[in-house]
Amino acid sequence: MFLASKLLSFLTQPIAWAILLLFAGLLTLRRRRKTGLAFCWLALLLLLFTGWEGPVDKALHRLESQHPTISPEASLKQYVGVVVLGGALGGSSLWERPGQIALNNQAERMVVPIALMQRNPHLKLVFTGGEGNLSWAKYTEADRAKIFFDMMGVDPARVLYESASRTTYDNAVMTAILPGIDPKQPWLLLTTAAHMPRSMGVFVKAGWNVTPYPVDFRSGQEPDWGGYSMMLGVEKWHYVLHETIGYVAYWLAGRI
Repeated sequence: MFLASKLLSFLTQPIAWAILLLFAGLLTLRRRRKTGLAFCWLALLLLLFTGWEGPVDKALHRLESQHPTISPEASLKQYVGVVVLGGALGGSSLWERPGQIALNNQAERMVVPIALMQRNPHLKLVFTGGEGNLSWAKYTEADRAKIFFDMMGVDPARVLYESASRTTYDNAVMTAILPGIDPKQPWLLLTTAAHMPRSMGVFVKAGWNVTPYPVDFRSGQEPDWGGYSMMLGVEKWHYVLHETIGYVAYWLAGRI
């Protein structure tokens, strides 16, 4: 399943499809010039389209709005803790310098839990994340999370770490068997908003009593139809396709 998820991650990148179309065009250009040129033009048009932010913002907003947000001022007394999914930390090699931390563009997954714990002293924090890359890493994501939370002054007695998971399914199953964790109690599930539909489906299927706490929103209430950015467009389309196809794959596998 882990290798399949990595293949999925590659195939849900618009640039990967553009490369495949371009490659197909170059292969057929000599024997079938018109067909080869058509593939090349399709590759160019695909790249140009992915930079238009309006359509992808619309698709992203649909993903992000499937679960309601919770007000930062809302009472959280009924919850025993917050489960934080990994994904917001830079690669292991970036953490090998003493005192160095590295967050990526999903940093809200790490920052928001600290604020929640400060306002709600009864909450526990459970961070779940092993190593999501194929290559060996000196520090798992849970190791890096511990460095971060310790540096931020979070009480170590209030934090548990799960360091073996490599997929969202692993997060749900492996965290449930941690010592001191009762998934039947009410927990908050904190992850990126677009990732929440798949995460909630997996955790509920695994027997968790979780309430979504989405963060890291990447679309506004209205699409930016006039916005254009090749970098942001490609990144957003990759995220939309990855989560949509990932949800379907998990559903077909009976994990949602």
